[in-house]
Amino acid sequence: MLTFADTDARRTLHPEEQAEVARLWAHGTPGVIVPPAFEEAFYQGGNLPEQLVRLFAPIRPARIDEDALEPLAAQAQALIRTSYLMDDAVQVFYRTVARVGLPAGGPVHVRRAAAAPTGPATETVTFLPPGTAALQAVKRVWAQDWTFDAVLHRLDATGSVALNARATLLHPLPDEPRRD
Repeated sequence: MLTFADTDARRTLHPEEQAEVARLWAHGTPGVIVPPAFEEAFYQGGNLPEQLVRLFAPIRPARIDEDALEPLAAQAQALIRTSYLMDDAVQVFYRTVARVGLPAGGPVHVRRAAAAPTGPATETVTFLPPGTAALQAVKRVWAQDWTFDAVLHRLDATGSVALNARATLLHPLPDEPRRD
């Protein structure tokens, strides 16, 4: 788990993600980078790839039955939201969020670092230490990769429901401009 200030860590991100984090940091925005490896560990720790393969087994990419796909996508989203993170991962998340010093009681934006082809995956929550609401928002953002539109896009583009993990960002919302 990384912070926006961890400049060496930014090199592990895709170039467009690096640029976005650098831009936010240049504007003085503190934040957390949830690296793709953290999401991959979540999937592996909960045996989610195997469960998702079984769930989507009836779908044939050559001839997609959208009526059959829609309830499966909803089930996949529920599976992601209800699967748990290992305790060690949760503690790493809480320690990193504490290190950044997000303002307690303030809004925190949780989103993918780069926009997905099906639109931005975002959540906004009120941050309260240790960060449970923010962690749940991260999982809801991950679950958005399993919406009907996102799964259909992957099937059309790659012939598979498989997805590549991407970085997720947490940062406070910018202050509203004053209107004097």
